[in-house]
Amino acid sequence: MLAAPRTAYGWLTLYYRLGLGTLNRRQMTMRISASLTPLLACVVLTLPAAAQEPRAQSEQGVLTPGDSVRIVVWRRPEFSGDFVVAPDGSITHPLYRSVQVAGVPFARAESNLRTFLAKFEENPQFVVEPLIRVAISGEVVRPQVFALRPETTIGEAVARAGGSNPNGARTRVRVIRSGAGGQQQELRVNLNDPSSGSATLPVRSGDQIVIDRRRSFFRDIVVPALGVIGSVASVGILIDRVSSNSR
Repeated sequence: MLAAPRTAYGWLTLYYRLGLGTLNRRQMTMRISASLTPLLACVVLTLPAAAQEPRAQSEQGVLTPGDSVRIVVWRRPEFSGDFVVAPDGSITHPLYRSVQVAGVPFARAESNLRTFLAKFEENPQFVVEPLIRVAISGEVVRPQVFALRPETTIGEAVARAGGSNPNGARTRVRVIRSGAGGQQQELRVNLNDPSSGSATLPVRSGDQIVIDRRRSFFRDIVVPALGVIGSVASVGILIDRVSSNSR
């Protein structure tokens, strides 16, 4: 692709390199349009990607109350540890109460922490890692609430809970998460189908992952039917006894 000239001599050189000196006005217009089309196409294709990037960062890079942060400060054990994000967005630690980490991009939260630590050291050396809360329940080995890294996928989160137990249906996994305006959304995930891509979606803060129970013909149909039959038989025996006593 030709760069735009900056001098008159450069424009003249480009003029003859494109062969415009021997063309009429119509041919000249067509030649210039053909030269500029690839450049315009690149600009048009780049704009949507640039518009979507801040949106993706805003969805995945923000902590909420109940999440955690893992802070490691070089040679400062009193500042290091795993701390829960308080309801007001600060860190639940006496020294970190003034540091705001929730509701802002994580890069901003890290900058706030750096500003605070600079009060104690000129050039603080630290590492901060976000940990979001995800509840995993249903037919899993270890149902509980986990603190996971934001890039953890749904499939990896289930694996952290020990995977599904023998009664778990890996083809029927429900992910309940809060959407826009606080409304709950439910995603259906099939862990046995890698081609669907749903198992590789990253978790979000506050997600509830539920592994449904595997369907069984004997347990779901035969056993309830036998229970109904047994109840009807018990009622029949009771009626027969009442009739016998009344004679």
